[in-house]
Amino acid sequence: MEEMELLIDLHRGSQRQGPGGAEETQKALALAGVDPDAPLKVADIGCGTGASTLVLARLLVKAQITAVDLVQEFLDVLEQRAHAEGLSSKITSLCRSMDRLPFEDQAFDLIWSEGAIYNIGFAKGVTDLIRYLKPGGLLVVSEISWLTSSRPREIQEYWQGEYPEIDRPSSKLRVLEEGGYSPLGYFVLPESCWLDNYYRPLEAGFEDFLRRNGNTREARKVVEAEKREIELYEKYSAYYSYGVYIAAKPDAKQA
Repeated sequence: MEEMELLIDLHRGSQRQGPGGAEETQKALALAGVDPDAPLKVADIGCGTGASTLVLARLLVKAQITAVDLVQEFLDVLEQRAHAEGLSSKITSLCRSMDRLPFEDQAFDLIWSEGAIYNIGFAKGVTDLIRYLKPGGLLVVSEISWLTSSRPREIQEYWQGEYPEIDRPSSKLRVLEEGGYSPLGYFVLPESCWLDNYYRPLEAGFEDFLRRNGNTREARKVVEAEKREIELYEKYSAYYSYGVYIAAKPDAKQA
């Protein structure tokens, strides 16, 4: 089995595929000033198994949400969860890469992307997405970010190797401005979003994952890589986290 197939198998049973939390999703909505009773068109890009999608569907009463992910297995789980919560009528799933979206220009009032924009890079991602927002539309995106101006060499080299676009929040906000947005807010995900909501549930599934994949060398390699990431976060959490960035596409009529 290839590494990508193993990673999908490891993460498909998880509530979420990256750090985050329902309270933080709600906080971002509040900071963005989203009217929960408005008839919004929403896209959740890189939705995984739908942790944020389902929160948005619960909180945004009249919203219609298009949930996009490259992995159909994740979308299958989302659809099952939406059906169980009676939210299926509010959510449409779409299996598509985030750099090949089929949407018309100015299709959405709100574009959401938690822990996924790194797949194509932050700068490219936010620049590509602005065309799909209506004037005055909102972007909420989380992105791994340094929390300090300097950090230990071990963690610096690790994340530079994993994701060279990692940078400080000031740089991310500048990218948003250069991409045509007006930044509205920013906050840092707390440790609970990493440990309680993501890493601990992931760890709990390691043994079952290895067993159903025959404890192969490839499967063990995947688990060891995840353990290494967790170990580094526990050691260096003061130096990095996900930042949640909130921005608007300017409305020329109001300028």
